[in-house]
Amino acid sequence: MDLLPFATVHAPTVAGWPASSREVAMWCGRHEFPLPARVVADWQRGEDVRSHMLFADGDPLGYGELWVDPEEEEIELARIIVAPGARGRGIGRELVRGLAALARDAGYANIFMRVHPDNDRALRCYRGAGFLTVDAHLAAEWNVPQPVDYVWLRYAAPGHPPQAS
Repeated sequence: MDLLPFATVHAPTVAGWPASSREVAMWCGRHEFPLPARVVADWQRGEDVRSHMLFADGDPLGYGELWVDPEEEEIELARIIVAPGARGRGIGRELVRGLAALARDAGYANIFMRVHPDNDRALRCYRGAGFLTVDAHLAAEWNVPQPVDYVWLRYAAPGHPPQAS
């Protein structure tokens, strides 16, 4: 499998992966269904966003973003989604591990994610990829400006314990 930089030509494909408005909300917090491809394309305009897609034999299987914050010396993995036909096969875990490796390779030790609290499947995936729940007080602080009380996770790569923030 290959984890490659995102090309906007794939925006319609990625936008079409959510099967319901609930899935769109769990994935990216939006309430449009179907999600317009222009929304996915527009995400690429953020100078702090580094988007990638996971491919196998040329077929797109997953999408995810790195939100880079050089001031805080951290990266947040965001908007992770796997193609419907590829779900349940460990593709999400591989995608997340690949994105975390890109973050580490870029010199970031503090790698975080936020997950909708009702997204049990994603939480299992991310924990299986090496993410641990952050301290409850820290999560509460980070959730103050958020629309929901997200579950916040920090990457703990094998042999690399999570660092304090």
